[in-house]
Amino acid sequence: MPVYEYACQDCKKRFEVRASVQEREQSKVQCPECKSEKVERVFSAFYAKTSRKS
Repeated sequence: MPVYEYACQDCKKRFEVRASVQEREQSKVQCPECKSEKVERVFSAFYAKTSRKS
């Protein structure tokens, strides 16, 4: 499941949300600190977690 990073425009807190693409498109994201819906998506570095057997 993708992790999306957001920044609240009111309290400036940065936070992450785990949601499928469909869930992210259908729901409004709220800041967990101040409950504001004035949030902006922040583009961060991409990383992939893989399981590698040695």
